[in-house]
Amino acid sequence: MNTEQVAKKVVELVRKQAWYEALMLYDDNVVSVEAFSMGGGSPETRGKEGVRGKIDWWVNAMEVHSFKASEPFVAHDRFVVQYDADVTDKSSKQRRQMSEVGVYTVTDGKIVREEFLPRAD
Repeated sequence: MNTEQVAKKVVELVRKQAWYEALMLYDDNVVSVEAFSMGGGSPETRGKEGVRGKIDWWVNAMEVHSFKASEPFVAHDRFVVQYDADVTDKSSKQRRQMSEVGVYTVTDGKIVREEFLPRAD
């Protein structure tokens, strides 16, 4: 798949909240970077299994009321998608709206890097 095809498939899957199915689009050695670290650790996660762990956390920690993904912005080996979510943290019961972009780099038809940047409010 080329970068545009990968981008469109990411959008298709996340719109369905098919988080685990989207893992097929990732390189085994992917680097995933969050804006903030969870629990004081590094904001960077390495490897497909590390990304699976992030998905596990998301599924177990958040009740998703709605999740929207923009059409991708694509150029060369990169693409960007804006995500808007209405979620409730299952432990605190706090409901909130989240908005961020994912910036992805594709090599040989697989996502090799993703970085999430939250909207500044």
